[in-house]
Amino acid sequence: MKRIGILALQGAFEEHKKLLERLGAECFELRQKSDILNTSMDGLILPGGESTVMGKLLRELDMFELLHGRIIQGLPVFGTCAGLILLAKDIVNDPVTHFATMDISVKRNAYGRQLGSFYRDEEFVGIGFIPMTFIRAPYIEKVSGDVEVLARVEGKIVAARQKNMLVTAFHPELTDNCSVHEYFLNYV
Repeated sequence: MKRIGILALQGAFEEHKKLLERLGAECFELRQKSDILNTSMDGLILPGGESTVMGKLLRELDMFELLHGRIIQGLPVFGTCAGLILLAKDIVNDPVTHFATMDISVKRNAYGRQLGSFYRDEEFVGIGFIPMTFIRAPYIEKVSGDVEVLARVEGKIVAARQKNMLVTAFHPELTDNCSVHEYFLNYV
């Protein structure tokens, strides 16, 4: 059974947990440094939420360096929305980066405020058409290195993968469709 740690400082972590458990994964929440030190994990979820707050809390709770090190060492990680921003090497409308491990340049809140939220069915490489829910979403402006683009909406990159890292600008955890989480578990 695969053991997945879910960052549970803020954001939609409970929804990820429900989908992963439906797929047979064992999940646990990461709320403090000891949760990382005392538990082994096969994968990590960085949920949606507010990336600035999450980055600040990761540092204040002394969790940042531990997770950063594990990601660099190859721990599979799936970042949705804010999680995508945490992994990006460049944020075009914010000078502050966080883990900065993925060769992507992102634009925060690219689709506007909460009222700019929307839903689409679009194609995801290797899965097919899936529901995509965007809430104050970022998008990926450009990729470099060996980043594989997995989905686009209106020409904007909304999902990508590089080595051990998978990111989506949308929230697959807010639908009943488990296919993106299953995709993640298949390479954990």
